[in-house]
Amino acid sequence: MNNLEYQAIMTSPIGRIGVCLDETDHLVALDFLGARGRSRPARTLAARRIVNVLLAYFSNPQTPLHLPLIPKGTAHQQKVWCALQSIPVGTVCSYGDLAKQIASSPRAVGQACRNNPIPILIPCHRVVARTGAGGYSGATSGPEMVIKRWLLEHEGVPVTA
Repeated sequence: MNNLEYQAIMTSPIGRIGVCLDETDHLVALDFLGARGRSRPARTLAARRIVNVLLAYFSNPQTPLHLPLIPKGTAHQQKVWCALQSIPVGTVCSYGDLAKQIASSPRAVGQACRNNPIPILIPCHRVVARTGAGGYSGATSGPEMVIKRWLLEHEGVPVTA
């Protein structure tokens, strides 16, 4: 969890999600909170717009997820996060294939995915290992993988191991 205050905490099919915006109302982080905390209505129009876009996605994964994003990260992370946004809904890409696409290594791609501050909208859940689902948010089991599997299944991607 980052040190910004949440402008909204929404309830979703994958648990509560904290919405953090910067002082210019750009989304800088979405935090998976699980069952922690209580839902909190959006405090600003920008936060309400983000919550509405996420709710629309949870109703229909084909909903366009175009919002102004300002993720903070290294030049390499930015490159990976930009590439992630080009992976279409309902498809996946392996860490290795994405690494080839951006002239990187699979491990570096995985680290950038692990540090993605805006999951779902920067869809790191669409990156998988060659032999299965891979990891999510730095985990290969537990609640993070439940979220990854749910997101992929929601988008119509069959999930194995």
